[in-house]
Amino acid sequence: MPWGGGLELVLGCDLIIAAEHAQFGLPEVRRGLMADGAGIHRLMRRVPHSVAMAMVLSGQFIDAREAWRVGLVNEVVPLSDLNEAVERWVGHLMACAPLSMQASKEAALRGVDLPIDEAIGRVFPQAERLYASEDFIEGPLAFAEKRTPEWKGR
Repeated sequence: MPWGGGLELVLGCDLIIAAEHAQFGLPEVRRGLMADGAGIHRLMRRVPHSVAMAMVLSGQFIDAREAWRVGLVNEVVPLSDLNEAVERWVGHLMACAPLSMQASKEAALRGVDLPIDEAIGRVFPQAERLYASEDFIEGPLAFAEKRTPEWKGR
Protein backbone atom coordinates (compact mmCIF):
# COMPACT_ATOMS: atom_id res chain seq x y z
CA MET A 1 0.00 0.00 0.00
CA PRO A 2 1.49 3.35 -1.01
CA TRP A 3 1.22 5.30 2.22
CA GLY A 4 3.48 8.04 3.50
CA GLY A 5 6.94 7.50 2.07
CA GLY A 6 5.55 4.84 -0.28
CA LEU A 7 3.22 7.38 -1.85
CA GLU A 8 6.09 9.83 -2.05
CA LEU A 9 7.98 7.25 -4.13
CA VAL A 10 4.93 6.65 -6.33
CA LEU A 11 4.58 10.39 -6.91
CA GLY A 12 8.07 10.42 -8.41
CA CYS A 13 6.94 8.03 -11.16
CA ASP A 14 5.67 9.06 -14.59
CA LEU A 15 3.33 6.09 -15.00
CA ILE A 16 1.52 4.22 -12.23
CA ILE A 17 -0.36 0.94 -12.49
CA ALA A 18 -2.22 0.02 -9.31
CA ALA A 19 -3.75 -3.20 -8.05
CA GLU A 20 -7.44 -2.67 -7.32
CA HIS A 21 -6.95 -3.22 -3.57
CA ALA A 22 -4.33 -0.44 -3.26
CA GLN A 23 -4.91 2.60 -1.10
CA PHE A 24 -3.01 5.87 -1.32
CA GLY A 25 -2.43 8.39 1.42
CA LEU A 26 -0.17 10.65 3.42
CA PRO A 27 -1.00 9.75 7.04
CA GLU A 28 1.83 11.82 8.53
CA VAL A 29 -0.50 14.49 10.01
CA ARG A 30 -2.16 11.79 12.12
CA ARG A 31 1.22 11.10 13.68
CA GLY A 32 2.34 14.67 14.31
CA LEU A 33 4.58 14.65 11.23
CA MET A 34 4.42 16.00 7.69
CA ALA A 35 5.12 14.49 4.28
CA ASP A 36 8.25 16.55 3.79
CA GLY A 37 10.00 14.20 1.38
CA ALA A 38 8.36 15.96 -1.60
CA GLY A 39 5.02 14.18 -1.14
CA ILE A 40 3.00 17.31 -0.45
CA HIS A 41 4.47 19.24 -3.37
CA ARG A 42 4.19 16.41 -5.87
CA LEU A 43 0.64 15.53 -4.81
CA MET A 44 -0.45 19.16 -5.24
CA ARG A 45 0.85 19.07 -8.81
CA ARG A 46 -0.66 15.67 -9.61
CA VAL A 47 -4.31 15.77 -8.55
CA PRO A 48 -7.00 18.44 -8.16
CA HIS A 49 -6.37 20.92 -5.35
CA SER A 50 -9.33 19.80 -3.23
CA VAL A 51 -8.29 16.13 -3.41
CA ALA A 52 -4.67 16.88 -2.55
CA MET A 53 -5.59 19.17 0.34
CA ALA A 54 -8.01 16.59 1.76
CA MET A 55 -5.26 13.97 1.70
CA VAL A 56 -2.55 16.31 3.04
CA LEU A 57 -4.62 17.87 5.84
CA SER A 58 -6.69 14.89 7.01
CA GLY A 59 -4.36 11.97 6.43
CA GLN A 60 -7.28 10.17 4.76
CA PHE A 61 -6.65 7.54 2.13
CA ILE A 62 -8.17 7.09 -1.30
CA ASP A 63 -8.66 3.72 -2.93
CA ALA A 64 -7.26 2.70 -6.32
CA ARG A 65 -10.44 3.52 -8.26
CA GLU A 66 -10.57 7.03 -6.78
CA ALA A 67 -6.84 7.42 -7.48
CA TRP A 68 -7.56 6.59 -11.12
CA ARG A 69 -10.59 8.91 -11.24
CA VAL A 70 -8.56 11.89 -10.00
CA GLY A 71 -5.60 11.14 -12.28
CA LEU A 72 -3.11 9.83 -9.74
CA VAL A 73 -2.76 6.45 -11.46
CA ASN A 74 -2.91 5.43 -15.11
CA GLU A 75 -4.63 2.08 -14.71
CA VAL A 76 -6.21 -0.11 -12.03
CA VAL A 77 -6.20 -3.89 -12.43
CA PRO A 78 -6.86 -6.95 -10.28
CA LEU A 79 -3.74 -8.06 -8.43
CA SER A 80 -3.64 -11.23 -10.55
CA ASP A 81 -3.32 -9.05 -13.70
CA LEU A 82 -0.75 -6.59 -12.36
CA ASN A 83 2.33 -8.16 -13.97
CA GLU A 84 0.56 -8.48 -17.31
CA ALA A 85 -0.52 -4.83 -17.18
CA VAL A 86 3.01 -3.69 -16.33
CA GLU A 87 4.43 -5.76 -19.20
CA ARG A 88 1.87 -4.25 -21.58
CA TRP A 89 2.89 -0.72 -20.54
CA VAL A 90 6.56 -1.62 -20.87
CA GLY A 91 5.84 -2.91 -24.38
CA HIS A 92 4.19 0.39 -25.31
CA LEU A 93 7.24 2.30 -24.07
CA MET A 94 9.77 -0.03 -25.67
CA ALA A 95 8.14 0.54 -29.06
CA CYS A 96 8.98 4.24 -28.83
CA ALA A 97 12.20 6.00 -29.79
CA PRO A 98 14.24 6.67 -26.62
CA LEU A 99 15.40 10.09 -27.79
CA SER A 100 11.83 11.06 -28.69
CA MET A 101 10.63 10.02 -25.25
CA GLN A 102 13.42 12.00 -23.55
CA ALA A 103 12.69 15.11 -25.61
CA SER A 104 8.95 14.79 -25.07
CA LYS A 105 9.33 14.39 -21.31
CA GLU A 106 11.68 17.35 -21.09
CA ALA A 107 9.31 19.55 -23.11
CA ALA A 108 6.32 18.45 -21.02
CA LEU A 109 8.01 19.09 -17.68
CA ARG A 110 9.89 22.26 -18.56
CA GLY A 111 7.13 23.78 -20.66
CA VAL A 112 4.20 23.28 -18.31
CA ASP A 113 4.91 26.42 -16.28
CA LEU A 114 5.67 28.62 -19.29
CA PRO A 115 3.09 30.68 -21.17
CA ILE A 116 1.80 28.51 -24.00
CA ASP A 117 3.27 30.62 -26.82
CA GLU A 118 6.69 30.56 -25.12
CA ALA A 119 6.52 26.80 -24.52
CA ILE A 120 5.56 26.16 -28.15
CA GLY A 121 8.38 28.33 -29.46
CA ARG A 122 11.08 26.86 -27.20
CA VAL A 123 13.43 24.14 -28.41
CA PHE A 124 14.73 22.34 -25.34
CA PRO A 125 18.16 20.61 -25.32
CA GLN A 126 16.81 17.07 -25.70
CA ALA A 127 14.81 18.16 -28.75
CA GLU A 128 17.98 19.53 -30.35
CA ARG A 129 19.62 16.16 -29.70
CA LEU A 130 16.60 14.36 -31.22
CA TYR A 131 16.55 16.56 -34.35
CA ALA A 132 20.21 15.74 -35.01
CA SER A 133 19.76 11.99 -34.50
CA GLU A 134 19.55 9.01 -36.84
CA ASP A 135 16.29 8.08 -35.11
CA PHE A 136 14.70 11.34 -36.31
CA ILE A 137 15.18 10.06 -39.86
CA GLU A 138 14.46 6.38 -39.08
CA GLY A 139 10.98 6.96 -37.62
CA PRO A 140 9.34 8.63 -40.62
CA LEU A 141 11.26 6.36 -43.02
CA ALA A 142 10.04 3.20 -41.28
CA PHE A 143 6.51 4.60 -41.25
CA ALA A 144 6.64 5.32 -45.00
CA GLU A 145 8.06 1.86 -45.67
CA LYS A 146 5.42 0.25 -43.41
CA ARG A 147 7.97 -1.48 -41.19
CA THR A 148 8.93 -1.44 -37.54
CA PRO A 149 11.57 1.21 -36.84
CA GLU A 150 14.99 0.19 -35.57
CA TRP A 151 15.87 2.75 -32.88
CA LYS A 152 19.55 3.39 -32.30
CA GLY A 153 19.32 6.12 -29.67
CA ARG A 154 21.68 8.29 -31.63
